[in-house]
Amino acid sequence: MKMTPALLIIGALMVFWASTFIIVGIPSMTMKETPSEIWRPLTAEEEAGHRLYVANGCSYCHSLFIRNSDWDIGAERIAQSGDYVGVEPAILGSERTGPDLSQEGGEHPDDWHLSHFKNPRYTSPVSLMPSWEFLGEKDIRQLTAYVQALGGKAADRRVERQKRWKAAAVAAYNSGPDRNVEWIHSQVPEVWRRMPNPYPATQAVLQRGKRIYQDFCINCHGPIGDGKGPAAKDVFPPPLNFTILRRHLVENRYIGGIFYYQIMNGITGTGMPYFKKHLESEKIWDLANYLGVYFVGYTDANIEPRGIDASYEEQWTNPYKPPALPPGASPPPSSPRPSP
Repeated sequence: MKMTPALLIIGALMVFWASTFIIVGIPSMTMKETPSEIWRPLTAEEEAGHRLYVANGCSYCHSLFIRNSDWDIGAERIAQSGDYVGVEPAILGSERTGPDLSQEGGEHPDDWHLSHFKNPRYTSPVSLMPSWEFLGEKDIRQLTAYVQALGGKAADRRVERQKRWKAAAVAAYNSGPDRNVEWIHSQVPEVWRRMPNPYPATQAVLQRGKRIYQDFCINCHGPIGDGKGPAAKDVFPPPLNFTILRRHLVENRYIGGIFYYQIMNGITGTGMPYFKKHLESEKIWDLANYLGVYFVGYTDANIEPRGIDASYEEQWTNPYKPPALPPGASPPPSSPRPSP
């Protein structure tokens, strides 16, 4: 067959329309208009936030669907077509420069989002996301409302949990710094409160912990761990001041397990998110050692009870001894875990 310009054009159009049918047509034909079990209609404020999301090209970096192969944030639920009923335009995106947002609702409280939209580096120091402060507070609140709705009824339950624990966290903060620390530590299960850090606080460990702190923590808790990073002006209760933890060691010695649990699980209702899907286990322990050594002046690294040393682990003696209590003083008692 002789290739002619007309035949080339016809062939190109056939390939184009076939591709369009496969990429657009088939998915459109198979999408159901039956709402899923988590679907709910958007409120007027959430609709306005959705329009801002579309107009500002958020889908260029964030997708809005979870695939079978995903394991990161939001991956507890695979996306279903019924999740998007009535969403116009339904821009799900395909790029994941930033995290998928399809189940973002309730991952953080509203004030975290306010700080994040103003300057993403406040809450995520190495974020590539641009600042959206130019939108103004009204638009940022609408955008936050939309993001908090992502996940439908499941997101509503998470948002309600954030609000419930925020009320408890604010009450604890307003009761004073020492009572606040006691309340925060009382949320940590007993087994974690009595668990020492299993990794020696070697110089290599402390350097790794410092890097992790700079990548994830510094703009909330500040360069010297006093809770006065740039995010502190937007989130309430403000980030924890690590330097007062010295007088709150469990039995005047344990701190590693408390740090690990709170870094892993976050403190719901506050600006402190969980990092269990961002950091592997050893990195959390390294960060705990860094916080203990540089901000508390003590680490319980490698003290008893301990097990078999790992195959690659230096012989190490802990030079960071528990601080001495004043004569006649005793460590603060562990508070009972309150109801949410």
